[in-house]
This record gives sequence, structure tokens and C-alpha cells, in this order.
Amino acid sequence: MPHVVTQACCGDAACAFACPVNCIHPTPDEPDFATSDMVYIDPQACVDCGACVRACPVGAIKPASRLTPDEQVFVELNALFHAGSDVGNGLESPTRPAQAPVPPVVRLPPERRLDVAVVGAGPAALYAADELLKQRGVRVTVVDRLPTPHGLVRAGVAPDHQHTKAITDLFARIEAQPGFSYALGLEVGVDVTHEQLLQRHDAVVYATGASADRRLGIPGEDLPGNTTATAVVAWYNGHPDHVATPIDLDAERTVVVGNGNVALDVARVLLSDPAELARTDIADHALEALRTSRLRCVELVARRGPAQAAFTVPELVGLLHHPDVDVVVPQRDLLDGDDVKIRLLREGTTAEPVEGRRHVLLRFLAAPVEVLGERAVTGVRLTRTRLETDVDGTVRAVPTGELDDVATTSVLRSVGYRSTPVPGVPFDPVAHRIPNVGGRVLEAPGGALLPRTYVVGWAKRGPTGFIGTNKSCSLETVNHLLADVALGRLDPEPNSGAPGRSGRVQDLAGLDLDAWRRLDAHERAAGREQGRPRRKVVDRARMLDVVNGVASAR
Repeated sequence: MPHVVTQACCGDAACAFACPVNCIHPTPDEPDFATSDMVYIDPQACVDCGACVRACPVGAIKPASRLTPDEQVFVELNALFHAGSDVGNGLESPTRPAQAPVPPVVRLPPERRLDVAVVGAGPAALYAADELLKQRGVRVTVVDRLPTPHGLVRAGVAPDHQHTKAITDLFARIEAQPGFSYALGLEVGVDVTHEQLLQRHDAVVYATGASADRRLGIPGEDLPGNTTATAVVAWYNGHPDHVATPIDLDAERTVVVGNGNVALDVARVLLSDPAELARTDIADHALEALRTSRLRCVELVARRGPAQAAFTVPELVGLLHHPDVDVVVPQRDLLDGDDVKIRLLREGTTAEPVEGRRHVLLRFLAAPVEVLGERAVTGVRLTRTRLETDVDGTVRAVPTGELDDVATTSVLRSVGYRSTPVPGVPFDPVAHRIPNVGGRVLEAPGGALLPRTYVVGWAKRGPTGFIGTNKSCSLETVNHLLADVALGRLDPEPNSGAPGRSGRVQDLAGLDLDAWRRLDAHERAAGREQGRPRRKVVDRARMLDVVNGVASAR
């Protein structure tokens, strides 16, 4: 009986490299790794050794015999990915290439010592720190403007996805390595400059992500009642900047523009039974608000059809099997075909909502043209669309001119992300990321290399991929950084007048690793009292009280 990758997959790909028979794909060396929903095990090649289970950081791999009824669909999905492929036997196939060799890690010269600052404390930052600390003589200081680390794993992963959050155990092992330190609550451009970081370290690696939302660019978008799905996610996850975000839970219907994974997360969490959410690490203020919510329908609007839907199959499977929420697709004529998403929607959804049941309504072939209202949102106007296929195979949504108005007092946009500039660091305003070649930062798009400055994660490649995608992304950048050490690019030029090291950045004001561990232990202990994984502290002042020992458990 083969092993199966399930919906908890984070894309780390450690399982692929642990597999002795090369039956897990795509790997980071293959071209479709960055865009794949997850990794998949070839059932024909799997020898049931269990090496992948031990390597998986989030417990996403199970023997087929131990799958729950809701997980049975992943047997087929894993098999479908490998259909017609011989990659499990190490052979070329018409559908997939054989696994490429893993690029060798560049080694630091034994006599060289290296101090690196990593700006950002999310998955990309910690994967980069991990790759650097595999070398002797390296010290890494991870800097973040927030008083807590782990980025989107803490503030972006839905609270009912605790399996995915288990990757924080891997982060804790990275943090425990000799040479690792934190400087939290320290913002580049406010508390410290890029130049000061370079004065204190041999190199700086930016892992600042893509925290800004793309806009719709339509009239009424700034009326009260508009917000972003990202802000809602940050609100229920207890991000310190979003505790006071106004969330309208008095209306029975909320419209979300977009249908990616974040949109599905928001819909699922807002409609879930608060009694079930109370078993998660959802922020207390959000839990209390949801207990009195009148919301019964979250309508997701997508300009294209179900086959082109932005959500991934694993996220769809999780929503379709949610006990508290139904999924409704009135446009049944669009659910004809053998595409996996279409088949799942055809078999797992209804045409009409069930009286009294909370539901997610998926509306396809519609695009917003105006948010309605004078002083606040009263609705959203949609234009119907039709699909056209370009000569290169791109499927485009073309407005038909037919209009529909949907009444609502709450519109959430979820149409993608973009990075924002870091003061003193080059930024490409067109691509919305830090210009770079393989993680080496450029002075301008297409320009010369910026000395001793690197980038990883979404700030490097744009908002694509999953948590584990950052592992291979960080390896590429770190390899280039280490190669630059060997080439002498990180050493000051003779007689350049470059300042000497003036102390590492953690010497400045900021919370260190011990402070984070005290806060983490406090949150976990407070959570255990209520049968929860943790109760988050969301106020910055209270965080300081906790780490300074002047706040008791709640």
C-alpha cells in the first residue's frame, strides 16, 4: 500500500530528497515546482519505506490505509500527477523529466568568518538562515519590525490549519543552532538603515515578502465597508497592526473579489462554528466577534471559469468537506468536464443554499466594475464575462456588458499581493519586487550588482509558491552569497575607507531569541489552560510585559 501526500502539504520537498526511489515530484529542480499545488507520490514506484513520513515537517504524508474518508481523494490526485510517467524509476518520460541532480552547496573557506543580517522573519528568512548556518564560522541575525517571528505562518496561515503551522517546530530547530540570533521589533528605514546594517555585517539578505494588496481600480473601492482579505486574515490571526481592523459581521452576506486560497480561507473561517474555532489559536478578539456574527453567506466572485479557478485542489477539498459550511455553485452548466476541479465542484456542491445553513457561493464569469454606495458600501456591480483563448493558449475573461448588482455592506478584495519598497534598497515599481539576478540585488532593473546585498522569497520572485518553495529559493541565494565570498566580493577594497564592524544589529534596541522564547512559552501555557495550541498576545506593550516577566498568564 503506497504512501500518499495530503492537503496539509507545505511544499517543503524534504520528502522528495529523503525518498530512496525518486518517486516524489515535482522537486525543486523541476520547472513546475514553483507552481505546483503540492508534491505527489507515485503509487507505482513507492516502496512504503516511510522515509518521507519522517522528513515531512507538517505530517502531510500517510499510508493509504490510514487515510480518512475526506482524504481518499488524494490517492487519485497523487496517481493522476504521475500517470504515464516513469520518473519513479529514474527514467525519462513524455510527461516529466528525470530528477535533476541537486546543485552542490558552495562551501565557505575554513578560515573565513561571516556575519549576515536577514531582514524579515518568515519562512524565506529562516530557510536562508538555515542554509547559512550549515557553514562553519557563520553568525546570522534575523531582523523583523514585528516583536514576533515566523511571518505568514503565524499571521497568515488559517487558525484551523494547525498541521501547516507545525512547520514552526522546524523553525525552532533552526533558531536553536549556534550562531542564530533575533533582533525583533526593529524596522529597517525607521530604527536602522540599510547602510548601518552593512556597517555591522558582511552581507544583508532581504526576506521582506509581499505584504501589500493589489487594488481593483474601480469606483467606490475606498468607501467604508471595503477592506482586503489579507487584513481579515491578519485580524483573526492577531497581527498587532490589524487588531482594530473594522470587520462587518452584521450583514448576512459578504462579497469577496477573487477565489484564491486566501479567499477560501477567509470564507471558511468567517463561516465556521466559533465553538470549533475556539480549539485553535485564533485571536481572542476575533473569536468573540465571530460568536455574535450574523454572516450566513460569503460570495466569491471570479472573472474566469471553474477550470481556471485560482484556488488549489487541496484547499477546495478542505472546503468541500467542512462540516459547518456548504458550497453552492448556481452555474451548473459550467461544471461539465473531466477537469479535477470541475469534477470536485460538480460532485461536492449544490445549486441552491440549504435553508438555515451557512454557505460559500462561488460565482464564476463575473468581474466587479463598481462598488456601490454614497457614504458606505451598499453593494457591488458586476459585469458578466466570457472566456477567450489567445494563440498562446492563455485564457482571458472578456466583459460582455451584461450587469448584475449584488447587495452587500462588505466587500473584500483578494486579487493578489505585491512587495513594498524598503528604504535604501532598490525596488522595481513595475514588477513590484527587489530587482535581482538569482538573489543578488541589482542597483536597478538590469543594472549593476549592489554590493553585499541579497534577497529571498516573495520579495525576490514575486508572490508565487508555497511555504516550502522558499527552501530552494533561499538555497539559490545563499549559494550565490557564498560564491561571492570566495570571489572576494564581500571584502572591502584596499584603502576604500570602508568603516569597520561596529557591533551586530542585535546590539540595538529589539527583542532577542530569549525574549521570543519567553513569549512563545507564555502563549502556549495560556492556550493549554483552555485546550488550545496557544493564546496569542496581540498587543505590543503586553508582549513586552510578558517577556520582562511583569505579566501573568491570562
